[in-house]
Amino acid sequence: MESLHILIKGCIARDHKCQRAFYENYYGFALKTVFRYIYKYDKATDVVNDSFVKIFNSLEKFQPSKEKSDTEKILMGWMKRILINTAIDELRKQQTLPEIGELPEYIWEEIDRSQNADQKVLYKELICEIKRLPPSYRTVFNLFVIDGFSHNEIAGILGISDGTSKSALAKAKAQLKKFLENRFLERSYALHK
Repeated sequence: MESLHILIKGCIARDHKCQRAFYENYYGFALKTVFRYIYKYDKATDVVNDSFVKIFNSLEKFQPSKEKSDTEKILMGWMKRILINTAIDELRKQQTLPEIGELPEYIWEEIDRSQNADQKVLYKELICEIKRLPPSYRTVFNLFVIDGFSHNEIAGILGISDGTSKSALAKAKAQLKKFLENRFLERSYALHK
């Protein structure tokens, strides 16, 4: 973890080698986070790059943990908030969520190298089902279930009421349950053919 502290100090000092190492180390995490909100690969990578500019410009404000082993966890949570806010800002600019785009197969490898093969398949299937949700349900679902925001925080981020957030989440869960049940039935039918 000492190397992370050195890397952060180098990024604050605008050392390009440190910034490159930081970028390469956290790129997969960043893309995975942004892709839950923006499904077009080109646009998602633009948002990731914009986020890294914001991260580098505000890294001196980051407060690492006194317990060095917790620093990376805290850093990733801090970065996640910047990534999500940048993605939401991009969606606001467009006044709607962009249409769904497919990711090339090799990108799934790039998104998270730390997962085993089964986890990657499940993650990919879950993302494919989530992106079928209507934009408003999808955004609330991502913010609440995956990113851990409260309904009050979601209301503030999206400019909606707590009740609207709760309603969108309930409808998203119901639709996801229906999608997944249908997918299970399709697989069961295919196996018994």
